[in-house]
Amino acid sequence: MMQPISWIALALVHLMPALAFFRPATLTALYGIRADNPLFMLMHHRAALFLAVFVACLWAAWRPEARQLAGIVTAISMLGFLWLYWRAGAPPALRTIALVDLIGLPFLTFALWGAFRPS
Repeated sequence: MMQPISWIALALVHLMPALAFFRPATLTALYGIRADNPLFMLMHHRAALFLAVFVACLWAAWRPEARQLAGIVTAISMLGFLWLYWRAGAPPALRTIALVDLIGLPFLTFALWGAFRPS
C-alpha cells in the first residue's frame, strides 16, 4: 500500500507544472515568463513533459510493471533539476521549486526501492 502512496505523492510534485500545459498563464505565475517572451513556448512544451511525468507516476501507482520506467523518468526530472539548481548557485527565484523537489526525494527513494528491489 505504501508504494502507491509514494507514486501519488510524486505525481503531486509534478501536478502544478503539468497543469501549465492546459493553462499557459500558469507559466507566468510559476516562472515569471510572459507570453510575449520567446521562451514561453519552450516552457509550455516543458509543461507537456511534466504532464508525462505526472501520468507516469499515476500509472505506476496502479501498475507495478510501469514502476521502473516511471522511476527513472521521475528521478531524471527531479535530480536533474536539483543538480542544475545547485550548479546555478541556487537562484532565489527557483527556491520553492527546489524545496518541493527536495521534499519529494524520500518518496522517490522509496518508490525506486520498490521498483528495483529483487523479488
